[in-house]
Amino acid sequence: MADLGAVFAPGRIGRLRLPHRIVMGAMHLGIEARDDGGTALAAFYAERARGGAGLMVTGGAAVEAAGSGGPAYGVLDDARFAERLRRVAGEVHQAGGLIALQLFHAGRYAPAGNSPLAPSAVYSRFSRCTPRAMTDAEVRGTVEAFARGAALAAELGFDAVEVMGSEGYLIDQFLSPLTNLRDDDWGGDSARRCRFGVEVTRAVREACELAVIVRFSGRDLMAGGTEPAQVHSFAWALAAAGADALNVGVGWHEAAVPSVQAMVPAGVWAPVAAEIKAVLTAAGFGALPVIAGNRLNRLEQAAEVLAGTRSSTRPDFVSMARPFLADPQLVEAGRRGRPVNVCLACNQACIDRSLVDAEVSCMVNPRAGREAATALVRTSTVRRIAVVGGGPAGLQAARRAALAGHRVELYEASDAVGGQFRLARRVPGKADYGATIDYFAAELDRLGVQVHLERPLGPADAGLLRDYDAVIVASGVLPRPLEIPGTELPHVLSYPEAFADGALAGRVVIIGGGGVAADLAQLAGRGTSPLTEAERFRREHRLIAGPVPLSRPAEVTVLHRGPRLSTRTGRSVRWALLAELHRQGTRVLTGVRCREITDAGVQVTDADGRDRLVPADTVVIAVGQLADADVPALARQSGVWHRVVGGARDATGLDAVRAFAEGFAAAAELDAPDPGIDAGSRVLAGTGQREGWADD
Repeated sequence: MADLGAVFAPGRIGRLRLPHRIVMGAMHLGIEARDDGGTALAAFYAERARGGAGLMVTGGAAVEAAGSGGPAYGVLDDARFAERLRRVAGEVHQAGGLIALQLFHAGRYAPAGNSPLAPSAVYSRFSRCTPRAMTDAEVRGTVEAFARGAALAAELGFDAVEVMGSEGYLIDQFLSPLTNLRDDDWGGDSARRCRFGVEVTRAVREACELAVIVRFSGRDLMAGGTEPAQVHSFAWALAAAGADALNVGVGWHEAAVPSVQAMVPAGVWAPVAAEIKAVLTAAGFGALPVIAGNRLNRLEQAAEVLAGTRSSTRPDFVSMARPFLADPQLVEAGRRGRPVNVCLACNQACIDRSLVDAEVSCMVNPRAGREAATALVRTSTVRRIAVVGGGPAGLQAARRAALAGHRVELYEASDAVGGQFRLARRVPGKADYGATIDYFAAELDRLGVQVHLERPLGPADAGLLRDYDAVIVASGVLPRPLEIPGTELPHVLSYPEAFADGALAGRVVIIGGGGVAADLAQLAGRGTSPLTEAERFRREHRLIAGPVPLSRPAEVTVLHRGPRLSTRTGRSVRWALLAELHRQGTRVLTGVRCREITDAGVQVTDADGRDRLVPADTVVIAVGQLADADVPALARQSGVWHRVVGGARDATGLDAVRAFAEGFAAAAELDAPDPGIDAGSRVLAGTGQREGWADD
């Protein structure tokens, strides 16, 4: 077990004493505006407080209506939202935690319907509208709105406030020469561009006695954006204005450099926070705590950052946000040496949903954001449950049923659990998918689930299933065949075969245009480099100078019948994925019809109607999946209560978010008031709490 001593050392931010060095960063959840009296919001934060989270920062609370990020945001002058926040603070304190209210203003990132305001009328590619330039009176009024928000936070019982000034929101917009074109007291040179953020900090400091954290961008990653020297000056000014800690963010929503996606190496941004700590120390502000964050998803990584090499450049705290979606027990599990459900930075159920005002959750933890409605209760009727299939849906179902106290057996046809995650973990940037497999395997072992590997179920097993009270079928999908001549040739691979070591070399042609095809294109074209992943990333994105020595084993072409590649990939990831494929030199031919595979390659009719040969040494067929039909039929034949989930239920539009969620829901249904299970004499007597039982 890694040394986590640096993580679990207590610390201070202002007057606030923190039990350890992990801060749960702000996340917009999409439930802030839900008119339920704060039930869902309070349950979310309280569960993480019980899991040892320490200081948590809420999602952004808009200080005025024009600064709201969308209809799912709460606005502080709404009395009903204020009462929801009061409940949040109270329940967090009852659970032993600390909580900060994030004071937020979207500026030009507000939706068009908000009539957004900004320093200058500069079009926003994020919100796809042009804001109105603020008058001097509106600027001063917004400073006062931040101050009112801070005073309200104190009245509602919060322990701290965080001023949101990073990621391209209003304070960043005033700081940047790209978006602040003014020539008055609030812009015109670097000192005046700093003024708005400094005045907000000073006003917030004067309005409350709470700990005041200011989050700002250590690097905005925007071409022509704020220079490092101005960032340093801004940090000094924030410290002088009364900030009790600086939380260093990275990137804007409009930046061309990915900052939070899985392809971004873990810990790559920690040096930015270390730089801020160094310049503060040199200016006499060395005692001011600095919080590092962005793409740190393990306590072990946080420990490395906090241990550092020199005290003058060592951040004082680490902010982790999405990892607390994946595992609300993150801190306590680390303290006890228990497995942690690792955040995959997939963005699918969190950031991508927040961008469209949907309710946020987590791929690997479907309870996230739904804690109040999905409380885990120990069953009073212990049943024997068979789960068929050890992919995401089956693993989730088996864990959920075992947590409730059922006796669970899992049948997996292959030699290990994991399903399609065993393939995904081989894709560049997706190694953590293997950590998900490890987590669930460890959990099933801890909870006493009996796992039968290399045990496919066939026609003779209907009798086996009759021995169970309920069956959850999660047998997954099969590769969809391509009905053209030549698919039987030896150089033609199905997509599962293509993930094997050494399978992709030379001229590789991938037929298909979905997520699997894009993953394989990355895998084939990524190439190897003697540089570390972090060093390679910084050089590829020109964050530091230097070449990227590469050895590329494959020349990759993707053939897709549709007009656009990987259209089901989320908004926050797809652009970065396409940029990565372009950087690798992948050719993407859209609008093509594949007619035949030959020894020389693939005969196609291209988008212009011309027949041509695309040369290939290896051809991969990745045109989708078909639902397994055999095991669901077997379950029906058995006559036992059963549910079919994940790809086995429907391969159309399948993704892991749906698979995990359906596995959880099916297992939860076992404990519904009347699940319709006629167990008869097979129901087992309750045996009390199993050793190792823990609320999730």
